Amino acid sequence: MANAVLADRSGLRDVDDLLPLAMSRPGEALAIARSLLSQRPAPGEALVAHQAAGIVLRESGDVSAAIREFRRALRLAQAIASREREADVLASMAGALLYSGRSADALAAFDRAVELSSGPLAGRVLHRRGTALWMLGRNAAALEDFRRAVIVLQRAQDAIWTARALNGRGLVYLDLGWPAKADSDFVAAGRLLAENGQELEFAHTLVNRGVAAYRSADVPAALALLDEASAHHARLAAPTPLVSVERCAVLLAAGLARDALAEADAAIAEIERARGWSTKRAELLLVAASCALAAGQPQTALDRARGAHRLFRSQQSAYGQPQARLVVLQAQYAIGQVSPRVVEAAGQVAAQLEALHSAEATQAHLLAGRVALSLGQLADAERHLTAAAHSRRRGSAISRVAGWLAEALLASAAVDTRRLEIACKRGLEVLDQHRWTLGASELRARATAHGAELAALAQRHAATAHKPRLLLTWSERWRATALAVPPVRPPAGAGFDADLAALRQATSRLEEARRQGEPTVSVERDLLRLEKAVRAASLRTKGAAVPARRVIDSAELLDQLGAAQLAEIVDIDGTVQVLLCGAGRVRQITAGSTADAVRAADFARFALRRLARGRHADDLASATAILSAAGARLEAATLGPAVALLREGPLVIVPPGRLHAIPWALLPALARRPFSVAPSAGAWLRAHAAKPPDRQHVVLASGPGLVTDGAEVPVAARMYDDVTVLSGAAATTARVLQALDGAWLAHLAAHGTFRADSPMFSSLRLHDGPLTVYDFERLERAPYRLILPSCDSGVLAPAGADELLGLVSSLLPLGTAGVIAGVVPLNDQATVPLMVGLHNRLRAGDSLAEALLTVRAGAVADPVQHAAAMSLLLLGAD
Repeated sequence: MANAVLADRSGLRDVDDLLPLAMSRPGEALAIARSLLSQRPAPGEALVAHQAAGIVLRESGDVSAAIREFRRALRLAQAIASREREADVLASMAGALLYSGRSADALAAFDRAVELSSGPLAGRVLHRRGTALWMLGRNAAALEDFRRAVIVLQRAQDAIWTARALNGRGLVYLDLGWPAKADSDFVAAGRLLAENGQELEFAHTLVNRGVAAYRSADVPAALALLDEASAHHARLAAPTPLVSVERCAVLLAAGLARDALAEADAAIAEIERARGWSTKRAELLLVAASCALAAGQPQTALDRARGAHRLFRSQQSAYGQPQARLVVLQAQYAIGQVSPRVVEAAGQVAAQLEALHSAEATQAHLLAGRVALSLGQLADAERHLTAAAHSRRRGSAISRVAGWLAEALLASAAVDTRRLEIACKRGLEVLDQHRWTLGASELRARATAHGAELAALAQRHAATAHKPRLLLTWSERWRATALAVPPVRPPAGAGFDADLAALRQATSRLEEARRQGEPTVSVERDLLRLEKAVRAASLRTKGAAVPARRVIDSAELLDQLGAAQLAEIVDIDGTVQVLLCGAGRVRQITAGSTADAVRAADFARFALRRLARGRHADDLASATAILSAAGARLEAATLGPAVALLREGPLVIVPPGRLHAIPWALLPALARRPFSVAPSAGAWLRAHAAKPPDRQHVVLASGPGLVTDGAEVPVAARMYDDVTVLSGAAATTARVLQALDGAWLAHLAAHGTFRADSPMFSSLRLHDGPLTVYDFERLERAPYRLILPSCDSGVLAPAGADELLGLVSSLLPLGTAGVIAGVVPLNDQATVPLMVGLHNRLRAGDSLAEALLTVRAGAVADPVQHAAAMSLLLLGAD
């Protein structure tokens, strides 16, 4: 009768097939088990049905119901006097007891199962007990069980369970800090599983290899392995919660918090569609909460963490509950909820996590210490921060950075300046070592977020002490550091170039479909797929050697400035501090508020956009009035009293990331002086030191769709002797890049697009599609000078702590001295005479800053031309 039920429901030929089915197709297995039990089967068959039901319920989170099913199965095994069945059921039930927090009962059940088992079953039970011991943090005992299991199972020639034991031993090696040994076991396990057709479990070994790579501080390799695991899951149409959990951890370490949050949300939606995996749903909710917290969305983090905590509590999870509770408390703190209750609760969570040997105990102590410090509870603060500081010399780079942050907070509370500076310095050095393992400029930039608080502590200390040179040093220590060296290019054969070419073709198809009024859904889907492939290939690129020099020397800066001055603008807790460098001195001046500067910049950009769109008299008058007021407000907020200290002569402005895209030419103090804008003083020094090529070759190119058809290009071409002109069908990405490489001066007249959602895809439109940041990064040497009279071409997206991503930022590490670009949309017709005038001045020998100043002065009579001129900035140096 049992076999008939099995055949009717699933095609299974034997009742024992229910047990593997419980893990591969749980819903189907539970339905078959219940149907079988309703037929009053023989004790041996009922035993398997109860055990299968228990496995499904255990994995879905209904632990109490699972234990009841296992107890029924256990009684039946004892009734038929089957030691083997009793051992197998005990091992299954022990897992449920462990999930419920009854670790002593779980280990007792495992011990009895080991006593009852022999042969291959003994190896399988040892594997499962080893897993339990590993989960409890008892790594030495777990390692011994896995070693014994491997020996027994290899002797029995049980390849699949040998692979599982090797995989388990690898997980223990990871916890012991031996990622190389772990990877070796994962590779061996994967080979056995692949040879025996266990494709899903093989994919799991790829996930574990990704974790091993991450623990070895190789984020690109981790991302590559996790991408491969995801591809395997996709081919098998299998859910990917395990991949998503680990991938989110790697993305967070790389500073890609929003990507990690999107990954977690997608995995949660996938599980909800499948109506199962509630244990993984709780885990993913917890991961999503951590991602939201890192992405600056504390309320979202709080909601997700509370949902995870409810699920873990219903599952009686001794492991999940304190972890979820920690994120709840972190989110409440981020929202502003500070009280003695938070200190007490965080301390309790820290103790629970320490008992579980969880590395997250450091974060709980850090939170408790931070809150206690803000409440003036110095004894509690010292106790918790001291505990958190223990991690500064062990664990992952991110964990060690957290330890140094705790040490810095302790030093700040003790007003120990030297100790504070050492802690900040060491913490940022740890993060440097982590960041330079990353090849992609985006990852290098975003990973700096992990050091933001250390840098802010050091800056706050220097500003409060009114030590301008020290403040300059610390501001430069963590500003635009990703621009210090060129990115590492993806290796040949990685499909990167082909994907970029396909991306350009898809973009062109999309534009054509829109022009023709045709459906675009499939083309848009293809475009998103290609963007994802290009970005993933870039993120998987490994880093090169750590650069030898990362911090500027103020004496060298002052020497290189000569007659010029440099104003480095620093945001200290919302207040603008100006560091005015020149004539052998660095002076610190307090200006306005960052919020006022941002508001004034928004008004200014709004007015410039209005002027760019038309010539109606009312609009022009209104926008011109707004511009005049916005310029004065911008000057008061960003420079303030420092204006009175400006001498005649050139000025370099170094704003923080949030203020980089300000139309600085609107400031009254800058109206009659040449100036440039740089991401950092170090970036300006490198641009200033850039050597022009021996050959003064000029490249002029124009893209499609311009109202003027790039009318300035043929006019400018007649001004130079050694010139390459590319327009129409000749202005393809490949030909333009080839011409740009090493040019003395280049001018690209093309429509520009800034992608705030993904700044590396900011682009210039050429004949065959967009020329993106990724394309620019493949230049051997960027043009010495570049003119980009394109909409938003000079806009850079703030990233990480104080980094910038965009078209211009990709050129500065590659040898470009200066770039003239627009920070708002430009009027094509108004831009043409400006560009002709600019080339006339450059041909006469002016620097970029001098030429741009002259062009601005000559455009005052025409409001639209004047607005276009004020929208152009010189980025870098002359």
